[in-house]
Amino acid sequence: MANIPLSNIRVLDLSRILAGPWAAQYLADLGAEVIKVERPGSGDDSRHYGAPYVKDADGNPTSENFFHLSCNRGKMSITVDMAKPEGQEIIRKIVMESDVLIENFKFGDLARYGLDYETLHKLNPKLIYCSITGFGQTGPYRKRPGYDAVFQGMSGLMSVTGYPDSVPGGGPMKVGPSIVDIITGLNAVIGIVSALYHRDQNGGIGQQVDLSLFDSAVAALSHYVQIYLSSGTPPGRRGTQGNGGVPSQMFLCREGGLMLTAGNDSQYRRLCEAIGHPEMATDPRFKDGRTRISNRDALSAELQEVFLQKMPEEWLPALEAAGVPSGPIYNFEQVFDDPQIKERGMKVTVRHPHNDSVDLVGNPLKFSETPITDYRAPPLLGEHTAEILERFGFDAAQQDELKSRGVI
Repeated sequence: MANIPLSNIRVLDLSRILAGPWAAQYLADLGAEVIKVERPGSGDDSRHYGAPYVKDADGNPTSENFFHLSCNRGKMSITVDMAKPEGQEIIRKIVMESDVLIENFKFGDLARYGLDYETLHKLNPKLIYCSITGFGQTGPYRKRPGYDAVFQGMSGLMSVTGYPDSVPGGGPMKVGPSIVDIITGLNAVIGIVSALYHRDQNGGIGQQVDLSLFDSAVAALSHYVQIYLSSGTPPGRRGTQGNGGVPSQMFLCREGGLMLTAGNDSQYRRLCEAIGHPEMATDPRFKDGRTRISNRDALSAELQEVFLQKMPEEWLPALEAAGVPSGPIYNFEQVFDDPQIKERGMKVTVRHPHNDSVDLVGNPLKFSETPITDYRAPPLLGEHTAEILERFGFDAAQQDELKSRGVI
């Protein structure tokens, strides 16, 4: 592997499902050695989320599914039953020589096994211990479980997503992907890298990084939250319309649609020219940002009538030539057929134990001096157990004994 930013960092990944594994995958992309600990026999819950599966060389589905593929590339997998004392001792041995531990167990669960922050910090004061839970390590809800969709509702995200109650199909709407998990995972990466910097450059020691999905979701609502904090009035739902410059929304065309944002007066004037209606730029209702916001519904209706006259592929070149930020509404097939995505390497192909060619989503970070080039497939369940345990002093006979007792 090339000498990329985190090449000398070892991460012990005790997390499951998405937020924690996503954070650990990012660290693996950045060069860290990531050891994923899974339950013997069953592994990470996400391995059981169903099709689609990786296909073998003959086109038959294997045991490796889409969810596991999405957030575990570049890792090594070992199987350890941490409910058993021997399993706990294996974890502690690895902790002694690790830089980072990531876990997303419910509040207090790992203390039962002697794998909590206070215990492991005494064993390895340099350890960065990242805990990801629904509500964090403090507060009245800290013991509650939770999933992404719950926090999309509780954070206010659903209250500003979807169409108004007054239109057919209106009401709060969940965002498609598990976006709160992803945001929390990225926050975890920021916290871990910051804690490593403090430890290694500021003369500090290890510490606990406490991440809450609830906190992360609220913080990510950014300017929507600030509308409420500044005015006392919660923002409403506007479908595809934005809360900044107007117009900013999807417009239906003769077939399909397009998305555009004219975020300032100059872009709006160029939009009017590009669609053949320069008079809309001087209309008193739409002449500047404030009037367009006040009359957004009228402007939206007039623009919609215009865009219905042509196909998206007729409108988009004219909008691009005019410098109006705009784009098509893609499905995923179109996304990965786009020349920009191809040039940026956002689809990567890796060798997999079941197939010589498995496609994954690439990392969006592009470094000039330390590029991410070494993508490796997510591991099979327990694929590296023997290799890792041998490295930490467990010979073949000891491993056979542990296996016979269901520890590994």
